[in-house]
Amino acid sequence: MSPRTGRPKSENSMRERVTVRLDKETSKILKEYCEKHNIDKAAAIREGIRKLG
Repeated sequence: MSPRTGRPKSENSMRERVTVRLDKETSKILKEYCEKHNIDKAAAIREGIRKLG
């Protein structure tokens, strides 16, 4: 048997998927925030959710 291939399993894997629709104003705010902080939209949304807790 050959060794397992592929990426190793992460301890904090992101298995949950959430889809959301945004209006133009909210989308613009998110885009500008991402550009300013040099992060992608998913990371910005995760940051926002963590701030809720």
